[in-house]
Amino acid sequence: MKKEATSNNSLTDWNRLNALQDADIDLTDCPEVTPEQFAKAVVRRGGLTSKTNKEQITLRLDKDVLDWFKAQGQRLY
Repeated sequence: MKKEATSNNSLTDWNRLNALQDADIDLTDCPEVTPEQFAKAVVRRGGLTSKTNKEQITLRLDKDVLDWFKAQGQRLY
């Protein structure tokens, strides 16, 4: 398995985006959020909200596959 499965090169022109002012951003296709919508909003952080969504299993992986997951730097395994 390749260490780099995808390219890390961004095609985004970050300098152009950083130079944008708030007034330069077209928001015509974004509806306004009403106070009623804010009142009904629920703040959720993280991934799954219930422990019942996870089930512990035992899974055997080749060493190179496990090394690849560990090299990603995030604890998603």
